[in-house]
Amino acid sequence: MKPTKHNILFTSEAVSEGHPDKIADQISDAIVDAFIAKDPNAKVACETLVTTGQVIIAGEYRSKATVDVQKIARNVIKDIGYTKSEYGFDGDSCGIMNAMHCQSEDIQRGVEQEVQGAGDQGMMFGYAVNETPEFMPLPLYLANLILLQLRSYLWSDEPIMPYLRPDAKSQVTVEYTPEGKPVRVHTIVVSTQHDDFFADSGMRIEDQERNMQIHIRHDIESIVIPAAIRLLPKELRTLFDDDLILHVNPTGKFVIGGPHGDTGLTGRKIIIDTYGGRGAHGGGAFSGKDPSKVDRSAAYAARHIAKNLVAAGVADEVLVQLAYAIGVAEPVSVNVNTYGKSHIDMSDGEIADLISREVDLTPAGIIKRLKLLNPIYEDTAAYGHFGKSYMRESYIGYDGVKKKNVEYYTWEKLDLVERFKELFQITPESV
Repeated sequence: MKPTKHNILFTSEAVSEGHPDKIADQISDAIVDAFIAKDPNAKVACETLVTTGQVIIAGEYRSKATVDVQKIARNVIKDIGYTKSEYGFDGDSCGIMNAMHCQSEDIQRGVEQEVQGAGDQGMMFGYAVNETPEFMPLPLYLANLILLQLRSYLWSDEPIMPYLRPDAKSQVTVEYTPEGKPVRVHTIVVSTQHDDFFADSGMRIEDQERNMQIHIRHDIESIVIPAAIRLLPKELRTLFDDDLILHVNPTGKFVIGGPHGDTGLTGRKIIIDTYGGRGAHGGGAFSGKDPSKVDRSAAYAARHIAKNLVAAGVADEVLVQLAYAIGVAEPVSVNVNTYGKSHIDMSDGEIADLISREVDLTPAGIIKRLKLLNPIYEDTAAYGHFGKSYMRESYIGYDGVKKKNVEYYTWEKLDLVERFKELFQITPESV
């Protein structure tokens, strides 16, 4: 179905934790967590490659701690669900090569100085929009929600969808007015790995594949999507109608998946990790990096600022860019874009100038404000780094390391809202 005349379509995709690139991200971040759990000042840059029966881990670290890289990788793989040899990749039998080595002293000089400098040059973006409760773009929000619901059936003790395997992808297209207001969910695509559950039925192969696709489509259409919709606030549930286009496993069969079907690499899903193509992206991945790397920490800080600006009522949509030079503490630039949707009598340049003066955007300041020297990163490596609920919990780390009241997703906290309302003189009448 074509969109209503003059309306526009926008699409975002998401992948499950069993996707090969996400496996790599989770292994890399679990290794970062293992170092930080023992040594909060550890410097780590870890890259992972996964393929049929093999895991290769490479990168740099500087730490007093030692960690069991192979054990960590195997535990991550098994926790995701790769526990059967028939998947072509499982945590107990895959080969693991560890090529981690010490960090360059040249990089260390820029980071470990009296005033901590940025771990690298580059630009980072943070984005927020008020079209969902989490201030995330609706297409990515829905794509992740569908996969999280699918995941719940993968791990369910009840045989609701017993044929599911860990790898899955989703894609959601939303129709918007020219002014940017979502009016309906246009198309959903779901591809989920599955058992070859009609293999012994005696049917022709073509009939097996067709019947599997029909069966899985029925379950996605009648179980997964309705369950996801029920989790939405009322105003978003109304965006689903009978004209919704649904594609399920469009190729007809998805038995071979995960690293056996496609090689995975750390940092290859950066758009899925952020805003699904909305806003902008500086190009740097997050996973596998300790918070001294501004690719990670400054992107979190930019999201924190953008989200709080929107929540405070400064604008309906905000993009924040931060840029750094390696070894230099202060950002070389701060940019704010409100897309013409500001509610205050200030230019975007004036907003950016006020932010740069009022919020500490040095790497040390970001790390302290967002409490980033904690083993909190493996959880970010699937279903996005943003739009998740802030939470506090006790943590028992690797090798029995204990941490109490560890805070996760601090960059999602709305703790700057009142400060921004005061700074920008926000009143109920101005919003």
